[in-house]
Amino acid sequence: MVKPFVPQLVYVEPRALEYSKGRELIEKFEDMGIEIRHTTSHNQIRNLPGENDFQKYRVAKSTLVVGVRKTLKFDTSKPSAEYAIPFATGCMGHCHYCYLQTTMGSKPYIRTYVNTDEIFAAAEAYMKERAPEPTRFEASCTSDIVGVDHLTHTLKDAIEYFGKSEHGKLRFVTKFEHVDHLLDAKHNGRTRFRFSINDDYVIKYFEPGTSKLKDRIKAAVKVAEAGYPLGFIVAPIYLHEGWKDGYEEMFKHLKKALPSHATRDLTFELIQHRFTKPAKRVIEKNYPMSKLELEESKRKWKWGRYGIGKYVYQNEEQEDMKDTLGGYIDKYFPYARLEYFT
Repeated sequence: MVKPFVPQLVYVEPRALEYSKGRELIEKFEDMGIEIRHTTSHNQIRNLPGENDFQKYRVAKSTLVVGVRKTLKFDTSKPSAEYAIPFATGCMGHCHYCYLQTTMGSKPYIRTYVNTDEIFAAAEAYMKERAPEPTRFEASCTSDIVGVDHLTHTLKDAIEYFGKSEHGKLRFVTKFEHVDHLLDAKHNGRTRFRFSINDDYVIKYFEPGTSKLKDRIKAAVKVAEAGYPLGFIVAPIYLHEGWKDGYEEMFKHLKKALPSHATRDLTFELIQHRFTKPAKRVIEKNYPMSKLELEESKRKWKWGRYGIGKYVYQNEEQEDMKDTLGGYIDKYFPYARLEYFT
Protein backbone atom coordinates (compact mmCIF):
# COMPACT_ATOMS: atom_id res chain seq x y z
CA MET A 1 0.00 0.00 0.00
CA VAL A 2 1.27 3.45 -0.94
CA LYS A 3 0.71 6.19 1.61
CA PRO A 4 -1.50 9.10 0.44
CA PHE A 5 0.52 12.02 -0.88
CA VAL A 6 1.43 14.72 1.62
CA PRO A 7 3.52 17.62 0.26
CA GLN A 8 6.80 18.46 1.97
CA LEU A 9 6.47 22.07 0.86
CA VAL A 10 3.53 24.26 -0.26
CA TYR A 11 3.65 27.43 -2.33
CA VAL A 12 0.66 29.75 -2.71
CA GLU A 13 -0.13 32.47 -5.25
CA PRO A 14 -1.62 35.69 -3.79
CA ARG A 15 -4.71 35.41 -6.00
CA ALA A 16 -5.43 31.90 -4.74
CA LEU A 17 -6.31 33.38 -1.36
CA GLU A 18 -9.16 35.32 -2.99
CA TYR A 19 -10.99 31.99 -3.44
CA SER A 20 -12.59 30.05 -0.60
CA LYS A 21 -10.94 26.81 -1.72
CA GLY A 22 -7.53 28.51 -1.65
CA ARG A 23 -8.07 29.77 1.89
CA GLU A 24 -9.35 26.37 3.04
CA LEU A 25 -6.32 24.57 1.62
CA ILE A 26 -3.78 26.91 3.17
CA GLU A 27 -5.52 26.62 6.54
CA LYS A 28 -5.45 22.82 6.18
CA PHE A 29 -1.72 22.78 5.36
CA GLU A 30 -0.94 25.16 8.24
CA ASP A 31 -2.78 22.79 10.60
CA MET A 32 -0.71 19.90 9.17
CA GLY A 33 2.48 21.77 10.01
CA ILE A 34 3.67 21.99 6.40
CA GLU A 35 5.97 24.87 5.45
CA ILE A 36 4.11 27.42 3.28
CA ARG A 37 5.90 29.86 0.99
CA HIS A 38 4.50 32.60 -1.23
CA THR A 39 5.11 32.94 -4.95
CA THR A 40 4.06 35.51 -7.53
CA SER A 41 2.87 32.81 -9.96
CA HIS A 42 2.37 29.05 -10.03
CA ASN A 43 4.63 29.08 -13.12
CA GLN A 44 7.51 30.79 -11.28
CA ILE A 45 8.84 28.47 -8.56
CA ARG A 46 12.56 29.17 -8.73
CA ASN A 47 13.98 28.66 -5.23
CA LEU A 48 13.30 24.97 -4.63
CA PRO A 49 15.69 23.35 -2.12
CA GLY A 50 18.37 20.99 -3.38
CA GLU A 51 22.07 21.04 -4.18
CA ASN A 52 21.76 19.73 -7.75
CA ASP A 53 19.17 19.01 -10.47
CA PHE A 54 18.67 15.44 -9.24
CA GLN A 55 17.76 16.60 -5.72
CA LYS A 56 15.67 19.54 -6.94
CA TYR A 57 13.66 17.26 -9.21
CA ARG A 58 12.73 15.00 -6.30
CA VAL A 59 11.87 17.96 -4.05
CA ALA A 60 9.70 19.37 -6.85
CA LYS A 61 7.75 16.10 -7.09
CA SER A 62 6.81 16.48 -3.41
CA THR A 63 5.94 20.19 -3.68
CA LEU A 64 2.37 21.44 -4.11
CA VAL A 65 1.53 24.87 -5.52
CA VAL A 66 -1.91 26.36 -4.80
CA GLY A 67 -2.74 28.60 -7.73
CA VAL A 68 -5.30 30.06 -10.11
CA ARG A 69 -5.79 28.69 -13.62
CA LYS A 70 -5.69 31.79 -15.81
CA THR A 71 -6.12 30.13 -19.22
CA LEU A 72 -9.66 28.80 -19.44
CA LYS A 73 -9.48 27.73 -23.07
CA PHE A 74 -9.53 23.93 -22.92
CA ASP A 75 -7.29 21.80 -25.11
CA THR A 76 -8.88 19.24 -27.36
CA SER A 77 -8.19 15.95 -25.67
CA LYS A 78 -6.99 12.44 -26.36
CA PRO A 79 -9.08 9.77 -28.12
CA SER A 80 -11.13 9.37 -24.92
CA ALA A 81 -12.80 12.80 -24.74
CA GLU A 82 -13.57 16.05 -26.55
CA TYR A 83 -11.76 18.35 -24.11
CA ALA A 84 -9.17 18.30 -21.35
CA ILE A 85 -10.42 20.05 -18.22
CA PRO A 86 -7.66 21.63 -16.10
CA PHE A 87 -7.93 21.04 -12.35
CA ALA A 88 -4.29 20.15 -11.65
CA THR A 89 -0.89 19.85 -13.31
CA GLY A 90 1.91 17.50 -12.36
CA CYS A 91 2.12 14.20 -10.50
CA MET A 92 3.73 12.79 -7.38
CA GLY A 93 4.45 9.45 -9.09
CA HIS A 94 7.85 8.61 -10.55
CA CYS A 95 6.87 6.69 -13.69
CA HIS A 96 10.05 6.59 -15.77
CA TYR A 97 8.29 6.69 -19.15
CA CYS A 98 5.72 9.43 -18.43
CA TYR A 99 5.19 12.07 -21.14
CA LEU A 100 4.87 14.72 -18.41
CA GLN A 101 8.66 14.38 -18.10
CA THR A 102 8.98 16.59 -21.17
CA THR A 103 5.73 18.57 -21.20
CA MET A 104 6.39 19.76 -17.64
CA GLY A 105 10.01 20.55 -18.46
CA SER A 106 11.62 22.47 -15.64
CA LYS A 107 8.37 22.61 -13.62
CA PRO A 108 7.73 19.09 -12.30
CA TYR A 109 6.04 20.36 -9.14
CA ILE A 110 2.33 19.71 -8.63
CA ARG A 111 -0.17 22.51 -9.12
CA THR A 112 -3.77 22.54 -7.97
CA TYR A 113 -6.17 25.24 -9.19
CA VAL A 114 -8.69 26.77 -6.82
CA ASN A 115 -10.88 28.79 -9.25
CA THR A 116 -13.09 25.79 -9.89
CA ASP A 117 -16.29 27.78 -10.44
CA GLU A 118 -14.61 29.60 -13.33
CA ILE A 119 -13.41 26.29 -14.77
CA PHE A 120 -16.94 24.86 -14.51
CA ALA A 121 -18.35 27.98 -16.22
CA ALA A 122 -15.91 27.49 -19.10
CA ALA A 123 -16.96 23.83 -19.34
CA GLU A 124 -20.60 24.93 -19.47
CA ALA A 125 -19.84 27.13 -22.49
CA TYR A 126 -18.24 24.19 -24.32
CA MET A 127 -21.24 22.01 -23.53
CA LYS A 128 -23.66 24.61 -24.88
CA GLU A 129 -21.74 24.81 -28.14
CA ARG A 130 -22.15 21.06 -28.72
CA ALA A 131 -25.62 20.52 -27.23
CA PRO A 132 -27.60 18.34 -27.57
CA GLU A 133 -24.55 16.16 -28.28
CA PRO A 134 -22.82 15.00 -25.08
CA THR A 135 -19.40 16.51 -24.30
CA ARG A 136 -16.79 14.43 -22.50
CA PHE A 137 -14.12 16.10 -20.39
CA GLU A 138 -10.83 14.40 -19.48
CA ALA A 139 -9.50 15.49 -16.08
CA SER A 140 -6.15 13.70 -16.13
CA CYS A 141 -4.27 14.84 -19.23
CA THR A 142 -1.68 16.77 -17.21
CA SER A 143 -1.86 15.08 -13.81
CA ASP A 144 -2.97 12.07 -11.80
CA ILE A 145 -5.63 14.10 -10.05
CA VAL A 146 -6.75 11.26 -7.75
CA GLY A 147 -3.28 11.31 -6.21
CA VAL A 148 -3.84 14.79 -4.75
CA ASP A 149 -7.63 14.90 -4.42
CA HIS A 150 -7.80 13.45 -0.90
CA LEU A 151 -6.34 16.85 0.08
CA THR A 152 -8.13 19.19 -2.35
CA HIS A 153 -11.51 17.50 -3.13
CA THR A 154 -11.52 19.39 -6.44
CA LEU A 155 -12.22 16.19 -8.34
CA LYS A 156 -15.05 15.31 -5.99
CA ASP A 157 -16.60 18.74 -6.65
CA ALA A 158 -16.25 18.12 -10.39
CA ILE A 159 -17.86 14.68 -10.18
CA GLU A 160 -20.88 16.19 -8.43
CA TYR A 161 -20.99 19.14 -10.85
CA PHE A 162 -21.12 16.81 -13.88
CA GLY A 163 -23.54 14.56 -12.00
CA LYS A 164 -26.09 17.40 -12.29
CA SER A 165 -25.13 18.21 -15.89
CA GLU A 166 -27.47 17.53 -18.79
CA HIS A 167 -24.88 17.20 -21.56
CA GLY A 168 -21.51 16.82 -19.83
CA LYS A 169 -19.58 13.73 -18.84
CA LEU A 170 -16.34 13.46 -16.87
CA ARG A 171 -13.48 10.99 -17.25
CA PHE A 172 -10.14 10.58 -15.52
CA VAL A 173 -7.56 7.89 -14.90
CA THR A 174 -5.36 7.06 -11.92
CA LYS A 175 -2.59 4.78 -10.68
CA PHE A 176 -3.51 5.43 -7.04
CA GLU A 177 -5.74 3.54 -4.62
CA HIS A 178 -6.84 6.56 -2.54
CA VAL A 179 -10.46 6.68 -3.67
CA ASP A 180 -12.46 6.37 -0.43
CA HIS A 181 -13.50 10.04 -0.28
CA LEU A 182 -14.95 9.75 -3.82
CA LEU A 183 -17.20 6.76 -3.16
CA ASP A 184 -20.15 8.78 -1.81
CA ALA A 185 -19.99 11.48 -4.50
CA LYS A 186 -23.30 12.02 -6.32
CA HIS A 187 -21.99 11.02 -9.75
CA ASN A 188 -25.32 9.88 -11.28
CA GLY A 189 -23.40 7.64 -13.67
CA ARG A 190 -21.94 10.61 -15.55
CA THR A 191 -18.30 10.05 -14.55
CA ARG A 192 -16.24 7.16 -15.89
CA PHE A 193 -13.65 6.23 -13.29
CA ARG A 194 -10.64 4.62 -14.99
CA PHE A 195 -7.55 2.94 -13.62
CA SER A 196 -4.21 2.66 -15.38
CA ILE A 197 -3.03 -0.92 -14.98
CA ASN A 198 -0.01 -2.89 -16.12
CA ASP A 199 1.71 -6.18 -15.50
CA ASP A 200 3.86 -6.65 -12.42
CA TYR A 201 7.14 -6.20 -14.32
CA VAL A 202 6.26 -2.71 -15.60
CA ILE A 203 4.85 -1.55 -12.25
CA LYS A 204 7.86 -2.90 -10.34
CA TYR A 205 10.56 -1.38 -12.54
CA PHE A 206 9.00 1.71 -14.10
CA GLU A 207 6.20 3.01 -11.83
CA PRO A 208 7.77 3.78 -8.42
CA GLY A 209 5.70 5.87 -6.04
CA THR A 210 2.38 4.53 -7.37
CA SER A 211 -0.01 1.87 -6.02
CA LYS A 212 0.63 -1.81 -6.73
CA LEU A 213 -1.63 -3.62 -9.19
CA LYS A 214 -3.52 -5.50 -6.46
CA ASP A 215 -4.23 -2.22 -4.65
CA ARG A 216 -5.44 -0.48 -7.82
CA ILE A 217 -7.75 -3.42 -8.47
CA LYS A 218 -9.08 -3.34 -4.89
CA ALA A 219 -9.83 0.36 -5.40
CA ALA A 220 -11.54 -0.42 -8.72
CA VAL A 221 -13.81 -2.91 -6.94
CA LYS A 222 -14.80 -0.18 -4.44
CA VAL A 223 -15.50 2.20 -7.32
CA ALA A 224 -17.63 -0.41 -9.10
CA GLU A 225 -19.62 -1.05 -5.91
CA ALA A 226 -20.21 2.72 -5.68
CA GLY A 227 -21.96 2.53 -9.07
CA TYR A 228 -19.45 4.39 -11.22
CA PRO A 229 -19.01 3.33 -14.85
CA LEU A 230 -15.55 1.74 -14.87
CA GLY A 231 -12.67 1.60 -17.32
CA PHE A 232 -9.06 0.49 -17.57
CA ILE A 233 -6.16 1.88 -19.53
CA VAL A 234 -3.39 -0.64 -20.17
CA ALA A 235 -0.46 1.71 -20.65
CA PRO A 236 2.22 1.67 -21.63
CA ILE A 237 2.16 -1.79 -23.19
CA TYR A 238 5.83 -2.69 -22.93
CA LEU A 239 7.55 -5.66 -24.53
CA HIS A 240 9.77 -7.50 -22.06
CA GLU A 241 10.71 -11.13 -21.58
CA GLY A 242 7.54 -12.98 -20.61
CA TRP A 243 5.24 -10.06 -21.45
CA LYS A 244 2.42 -12.26 -22.80
CA ASP A 245 2.25 -14.26 -19.56
CA GLY A 246 2.57 -11.08 -17.48
CA TYR A 247 -0.35 -9.37 -19.17
CA GLU A 248 -2.53 -12.48 -19.04
CA GLU A 249 -1.91 -12.72 -15.28
CA MET A 250 -3.00 -9.09 -15.00
CA PHE A 251 -6.29 -9.78 -16.82
CA LYS A 252 -6.89 -12.95 -14.78
CA HIS A 253 -6.42 -11.02 -11.53
CA LEU A 254 -8.83 -8.34 -12.74
CA LYS A 255 -11.44 -10.89 -13.84
CA LYS A 256 -11.30 -12.68 -10.49
CA ALA A 257 -11.68 -9.48 -8.46
CA LEU A 258 -14.37 -7.50 -10.31
CA PRO A 259 -18.04 -8.04 -9.44
CA SER A 260 -19.97 -9.37 -12.44
CA HIS A 261 -22.19 -6.27 -12.74
CA ALA A 262 -19.08 -4.15 -13.29
CA THR A 263 -18.09 -6.13 -16.39
CA ARG A 264 -21.20 -5.17 -18.37
CA ASP A 265 -20.30 -1.54 -19.04
CA LEU A 266 -16.54 -1.79 -19.03
CA THR A 267 -14.08 0.01 -21.29
CA PHE A 268 -10.46 -0.70 -22.16
CA GLU A 269 -7.91 1.57 -23.81
CA LEU A 270 -4.60 0.16 -25.04
CA ILE A 271 -1.53 2.40 -25.46
CA GLN A 272 1.85 1.07 -26.55
CA HIS A 273 5.07 2.45 -25.11
CA ARG A 274 6.51 5.34 -27.12
CA PHE A 275 9.12 8.01 -26.57
CA THR A 276 10.54 11.14 -28.19
CA LYS A 277 14.17 12.23 -28.40
CA PRO A 278 13.61 15.04 -25.83
CA ALA A 279 11.83 12.56 -23.51
CA LYS A 280 14.75 10.15 -23.74
CA ARG A 281 17.18 12.88 -22.67
CA VAL A 282 15.02 13.89 -19.70
CA ILE A 283 14.37 10.29 -18.60
CA GLU A 284 18.07 9.45 -18.69
CA LYS A 285 18.80 12.56 -16.63
CA ASN A 286 16.06 12.06 -14.01
CA TYR A 287 16.27 8.24 -13.78
CA PRO A 288 19.85 7.35 -14.78
CA MET A 289 19.56 3.76 -13.49
CA SER A 290 16.28 3.00 -15.30
CA LYS A 291 15.95 -0.35 -17.11
CA LEU A 292 13.59 1.29 -19.63
CA GLU A 293 14.54 0.32 -23.18
CA LEU A 294 14.95 3.50 -25.28
CA GLU A 295 16.91 2.25 -28.29
CA GLU A 296 15.82 4.18 -31.42
CA SER A 297 17.15 1.52 -33.82
CA LYS A 298 14.68 -1.04 -32.42
CA ARG A 299 11.69 1.21 -33.01
CA LYS A 300 9.64 2.76 -35.81
CA TRP A 301 9.55 6.53 -36.31
CA LYS A 302 6.06 8.04 -36.37
CA TRP A 303 4.89 11.64 -36.73
CA GLY A 304 2.59 12.77 -33.90
CA ARG A 305 -0.55 14.90 -34.03
CA TYR A 306 1.33 18.14 -33.38
CA GLY A 307 4.28 17.60 -35.68
CA ILE A 308 6.43 15.98 -33.00
CA GLY A 309 7.97 12.67 -33.97
CA LYS A 310 8.04 9.68 -31.64
CA TYR A 311 9.43 6.18 -31.57
CA VAL A 312 6.86 3.38 -31.40
CA TYR A 313 7.14 -0.38 -31.79
CA GLN A 314 7.59 -2.00 -35.22
CA ASN A 315 4.40 -2.83 -37.16
CA GLU A 316 4.57 -6.58 -36.49
CA GLU A 317 5.16 -5.97 -32.78
CA GLN A 318 2.16 -3.64 -32.66
CA GLU A 319 -0.02 -6.26 -34.34
CA ASP A 320 1.17 -8.89 -31.87
CA MET A 321 0.36 -6.57 -28.93
CA LYS A 322 -3.07 -5.70 -30.25
CA ASP A 323 -3.96 -9.31 -31.06
CA THR A 324 -2.64 -10.65 -27.75
CA LEU A 325 -4.19 -8.09 -25.41
CA GLY A 326 -7.35 -7.81 -27.51
CA GLY A 327 -7.64 -11.62 -27.27
CA TYR A 328 -7.32 -11.46 -23.47
CA ILE A 329 -10.07 -8.84 -23.31
CA ASP A 330 -12.36 -11.00 -25.48
CA LYS A 331 -11.58 -14.06 -23.34
CA TYR A 332 -11.96 -12.55 -19.87
CA PHE A 333 -14.31 -9.61 -20.51
CA PRO A 334 -16.51 -10.51 -23.49
CA TYR A 335 -18.96 -7.66 -22.83
CA ALA A 336 -16.28 -4.98 -22.56
CA ARG A 337 -15.63 -2.31 -25.18
CA LEU A 338 -12.11 -1.77 -26.55
CA GLU A 339 -12.12 1.96 -27.28
CA TYR A 340 -8.81 2.15 -29.16
CA PHE A 341 -5.28 0.85 -29.54
CA THR A 342 -2.60 3.42 -30.23
